[in-house]
Amino acid sequence: MLDFLFVTGNPHKVSEVKAILGDIATLRTAGLDLPEIQGTLEEIARAKCRAAAETIGGPVLVEDSALEMHALNKLPGPYVKAFVDTIGNPGLCRLLEPYSDKTAEAVCTLGYSAGPGCEPILFEGRLLGKIVPARGVSSFGWEPIFEVDGETLAEMDVDKKNGLSHRFRALERFIEWIRETGLPLPVMATALTI
Repeated sequence: MLDFLFVTGNPHKVSEVKAILGDIATLRTAGLDLPEIQGTLEEIARAKCRAAAETIGGPVLVEDSALEMHALNKLPGPYVKAFVDTIGNPGLCRLLEPYSDKTAEAVCTLGYSAGPGCEPILFEGRLLGKIVPARGVSSFGWEPIFEVDGETLAEMDVDKKNGLSHRFRALERFIEWIRETGLPLPVMATALTI
């Protein structure tokens, strides 16, 4: 069984990851403050992963999420949290008002490093949807405006969402990689989400 120390201030994210991994992993939680650079989603995930590995002094798994709106050339991307905090979901919807293209992708990037000085390996999960006026209640900022197959992520049953989400797809790739590389289970990894 995998054993993760999951560092996050968001208990809902911990619940979602626990539900997705099920009995594949044991998750423990703790707080850790990491610097967040400006850059692409990949650059941000790699920098977080390197900093986390140095801070922990061991293997780490970091997670970063993004919302890429096609009409806005992938904005707000990895800066979606700042957009939600400043203009909210109504503001995100207003950004797309001039455009007929409302498609967007939810993106989760996981970065794994075996420890200090080891280059991170990235695992990406993407979910195609569209931006709509808010429906449903969610603990994650933009889920009420992200629709997939007629339902926003906030309206979906938890099991349905956890079985198709961008986070599910990234975690699935990470688990496949562990099995392909022959890493022994349990594997001690530290997951850090900020």
